This record gives sequence, structure tokens and C-alpha cells, in this order.
Amino acid sequence: MPAAENRLKKNLGLFDVYAICTGAMFSSGFFLLPGLAAAKAGPSVVLAYLFAGILILPAMFSKAELSTALPKAGGTYYFLDRSLGPMFGTVGGLGTFLALTLKTAFALIGIGAYASLFVELPIKPVAISLTVAFVALNIVGAKESSGLQRVLVVILVTILAFFLAQGGVEMFANQPFETTRGRLEPFMPGGTAGLLSTIGFVFVSYAGLTKVASVAEEVRDPERNIPLGMMLSLASTTFVYVAGVFVMVAVLDLATLSGDLTPVATAAAILFDWLPGQVGVLLIVIAALAAFASTGNAGVLSASRYPLAMARDRLLPGTLGKLGRFQTPTNAIVGTGLFIVFFIVVLDEEGIAKLASSFQLFIFALVNLAVIVMRESRIPSYDPGYRSPLYPWMQIGGIFISFVLIIYMGWLAILFTFAVILICVLWYFRYARGNVERDGAIYHWFQRLGQAPYEGLDREFRQIMKDKGLRSGDPFDRVVGRAQFIDAEPAEGFEDIVSRAAQMLSDRLDVSADRIREGFLEGTRTGATPVAQGAALPHLHLLGIERPELVLARVAHGLEMEVIDAFGDRAATDGPVYAVFLLVSPEEDHAQHLRILAQLASRIDEDNFLKRWREAPNSAHLKESLLRDASYFSLLLRSVDGTSEMIGRALRDLSLPDGCLVAVIRRDGQTIVPSGNTLLIEGDRVTIIGEPKALSSLQARFPGAS
Repeated sequence: MPAAENRLKKNLGLFDVYAICTGAMFSSGFFLLPGLAAAKAGPSVVLAYLFAGILILPAMFSKAELSTALPKAGGTYYFLDRSLGPMFGTVGGLGTFLALTLKTAFALIGIGAYASLFVELPIKPVAISLTVAFVALNIVGAKESSGLQRVLVVILVTILAFFLAQGGVEMFANQPFETTRGRLEPFMPGGTAGLLSTIGFVFVSYAGLTKVASVAEEVRDPERNIPLGMMLSLASTTFVYVAGVFVMVAVLDLATLSGDLTPVATAAAILFDWLPGQVGVLLIVIAALAAFASTGNAGVLSASRYPLAMARDRLLPGTLGKLGRFQTPTNAIVGTGLFIVFFIVVLDEEGIAKLASSFQLFIFALVNLAVIVMRESRIPSYDPGYRSPLYPWMQIGGIFISFVLIIYMGWLAILFTFAVILICVLWYFRYARGNVERDGAIYHWFQRLGQAPYEGLDREFRQIMKDKGLRSGDPFDRVVGRAQFIDAEPAEGFEDIVSRAAQMLSDRLDVSADRIREGFLEGTRTGATPVAQGAALPHLHLLGIERPELVLARVAHGLEMEVIDAFGDRAATDGPVYAVFLLVSPEEDHAQHLRILAQLASRIDEDNFLKRWREAPNSAHLKESLLRDASYFSLLLRSVDGTSEMIGRALRDLSLPDGCLVAVIRRDGQTIVPSGNTLLIEGDRVTIIGEPKALSSLQARFPGAS
């Protein structure tokens, strides 16, 4: 895992995800490709865009699942490496990097094509200059880059909405129906083969949808923002693609549309002829420039994360994995810019689009396979916040569709795909193979067939769970709030503490204390108890219990512990243990159990946690130190202020806002674990946990009472 100082900042929210996805799709796919695609499919190009939008669904669902389980820089590379192994990771990482740089080069060429409608400019030098500008912007930071992305997408979507509205007026009010119908006939001049070939050709228009997976490490709340942002983007983009291409087909004759590199501007000249001069065309040029710029910017942003992630894993030279002055992968960004410039110089527009599409289809097939491998490996710490629907048929269909479309794209595309695979495999065997010792999750699947898994993968995924934090709805604050407490005596050892905790949990769970005790000790003997930073976390699952329970133990004198690690070797801890957290969870929910453990571990890792833990005056303060990031509010009950209404009442009779819960009561130096029957008295200090809005309401109700 990268060190803390080498981790990317989480600066991207939901609108950033939407803007990256949308901006990456609305460029060449809408402003350049319709004319080239119409030359292949005729009016049925409209269906090609619709079917391409539908056929990308398996890849979108699969990437959404993988991104919420493993939100790491490098996206596709990371997914394939950790599922299928480093060789497939190398193919996916280098290949996707090439596909993204190809698509970005295509977009930047488009800027020159549209700008030349008003200013005669050399297309390729303009594209190269813009590449340099976007490289510089991305070096400064993802936040600054995504800020530009938001502005560009807002401009783009606003103008396209105007274009579609005017197109509707033209088709249904101004243009005779016979004219529109005549331009749709013959609808499929190339037949089914021509339509399928065109679907593959325009498929690259939607490939930008999944670009955001490569920057998942920089997304706040990825389990919500990545799937939702991708779905919103695909829905709006598919509508604009289909409606917009239909407008172009309806208002332009096929001879004019076919091969036109500025088809939207050509259509706009007809739709906006009522505006003075060339204002209508100018609006479309502005939209096109915003679209191509957003794709170029998003392309540099996302493509550069592939060499970063691969260098972290030693599949590429380490210099590409280093962050620069602005905490961005400077070397990887510069390298990405150089590749884009190379493709701008040596390839033409149609060649770039076709080659990028073919390899992207192959990668989508592997991504769908990766979801199947991850699910069937049954690694407990593979814990996606979003799960693809219709598993595994969605993924199987996605694999089949990808290969069918590649076949219909022709021999050049197939040969390019094989050539890229061959180059990537050669790189792996000549450079990368000796630098890595891990295997993918597929070995965990093979374990069910008698093969050994790679044990390090589960540890890595657990670290990712810790980095992600809790999921909405996880009961961590409630578990801590009702936790029981032990202040260990000087003569007590680890087994004594476990025995006391087992008895406490037995009384609460109605489970034999001996069964709980043996479960904790067995986990410690077999290396299942994490011990680090002066804390131990014994844990186990029990069948038949309804909710997680926790016992907190403070060991003022410190314990010297010896544990058996995961490979059967004895290992001393790195110092005395002063905190023991004993967690029991229902057998049915392993993932939630791991998330609670990960949250406890993240608290232990905080600076000065152990000092605060050892110096806390009572168990209420200990619990508050664990709930430091959770929302809580403390009240001292006094008869002379507004809290007097709570004195003498049972907890179940309190009128607390929805979403609030009394977690701890401190009374006469003792900590009381509250229940519904607990009566409150004057002098009680009550700690309440809950949602921020609910606690704000409570604070307004009792001002100055805390």
C-alpha cells in the first residue's frame, strides 16, 4: 500500500464524477463520429448509438461494483491485477492507458477541426498545444482539473439542450414530414453487418463513462458517488446522443452527413438560420470546444493514474509512482502527455477511433470476467458498496457482446488488439515478472479446486476497507455506545481479560461463556487477532445472535503478548498492549464485521490515540475517543436549566429527535450502559449519538447545556 504521504487527496464529489464521465463521452462521439458512422450505416446510425449505450451497461455495472470495493488509482489495471493476476493487470493497465491516450488524442484533434470553422488554424499543432496546457493543469491538482471540468460540462450541456430543442422545432414544425421520412430511407443500407460494425465503431463514444474508475481513490464516498454519477451520466448522454444524431440525420441529407468531420455545426447552420450571422454555428463551436477540452482534460487526468498505479506495484519504473510538489503524479502526467502528442502526430481521425474502440471492448470483456472472479473467490474483505444486478448473466453477456463487436470491426482492429496484448505480455515477462510476488483473486477461486490462494490479497483488501471507512447504516456508533468496559487488574493476563469479557457477552447474547472464550482464544492462537500500535482486536462470528457486541478493556500495566501469525510462526508484538477490543458479530454478516474492525483499527492508527486511551478518566471518555469522527452530544442534567425535563424520566419516554440514541450515561463516577428502562437523575452526564441534523436540533433545544 502507498505510504500516507504518497496517497492522492480525496477531492472529487458526485458532480465531479458526473462531469468526468459526461465530459469524457461528449466529444468525438457527438461532434466528430456521426458523419463517419453515417457513411457506414446510413440513417441506422441512430440505432448504433442507442445499442452502444445499452451494450455498455455490463461494463458500467461491473466497473461500478469493482470501484466501490477497490477504490484505488489505476481503475481497470488494479481490478484486473488483483482478480486475474499481474500479467492480466499489465495487459489491462498498459492497454487501457494506450486506449485512453488514443481517445484523448482524437478529442484534441477535434478541437482544431471545429475551431477552423472560424479561424484557420493548423489542427495538429493546436492539439499539441492544448495537450501541454492540460498536462500543466493536471500537475497542479485534480481539484483544479475537476473544477475546469465542471465548468466545461455545464456550458456543453446547456448548449446541447438548446440544439435539441431547436432540432425538435425544425423536424416537427418547420420541415415537411415527407422530407424527414425520405432522409430515413433506406434505413439500413449496410444491413445487419453494417449496423454491428458501426456499433463497434461508435462504442468508443461511451468508453469515457468508465474513466472515473481510474480516479476512484480521489473520490469522496465512492460507494455512493461513483455508481450514481456513472448512471446519471449514461442516462443523459445516451439521450443526447440518440436524439442529437437523429436530428442530424433528419435535417441533413446522407451525402452531406457522410464523412463530415463537423456534422453538428453543419446541422446548426440549418437549425439556427433565424439567428443573425453565424451565431448559431458559433454556439455549436463553443459547445464542441468545451466537449473536446473536457475530454482532453479528463483523458490526461484518468490516463495518468494507470502508470502511477502500475509503478506503485513495480510493474513500471518507480519514478512514475512518485507524487510531485502538488501531490499529483507529475512524472506519470508528463509521460501521458508525450504519448498523446505521439498519437496526434502519427494517426488520422478514423484510425484513432477504430483502434481505441477495439481494445476498449477487449478490456470491458476482462472487467466483466474480473467481477465473476472476485465474487467466486469469496474473499471476505471483497466488500463492494454497489453490486451489479443480474449476476453472473450480466457479466457473461458483456463478455460475449465485446468479442462479437470486435469481430465485426474488421481485421485491422483485431490485429491491433492482439498486437497490444503481445507487447504488454512481453513487457511483463521481460521487466515486471521478477518484481512482483503476488497472485490474483483467481487463486482463491482455484482454492476450491485444490490450489493455494495468495494470502496477501485479503490483507490488502482489508487495508482498503480501513481507508474507505464505514458504510452508511453500519452500527459502529451504537456498538461502541453500548459496549461493556473492563479496567484490567495488575495481576490479570490476556486470558483473564478474555474470560471476563466472555462472561459479559454471554449475559447479553445468551451464548455459553466457554464458547465465546474459546472462540477468542482460538483466533489468537491461529493468527486471526490483529495486534499493533499497543492494541489487540480479538474477534469472532457467532451463529444465531442478532447484532454485534463489543467489550472494551483497558490494561494500564500493559500486556506482553505472543501470537501465532497467519503462517504458523510465533511472533512477539511490537510493544506492550494497553487496549483490547473484543468484538462479536453475527455469522451472517462478515462484511459488516470487517468494516467495524477496520474502523477500530483506523482509530488505533491515529496520532496520540494510545495516550488518550491510557489517560482517559473513565469509560465514557474512552468511548468518546472511539466516536471522535461520529456525531455525539453530551448533556449534564440539571434542575436549573432546560435539561430538567429529562430528570426522572425513563429513556424510552424521552422525546429525542429521530436518529438520536443515548449511548452512555455517567453517574457518580460510574458508567451505566443505558436501556429503555433506565431512569435519569440530576447530575447524570448523558452522551447522545446520532445524525448531524438531529444533533443540531438537540443542541438548539438545550443551548449551553453540554
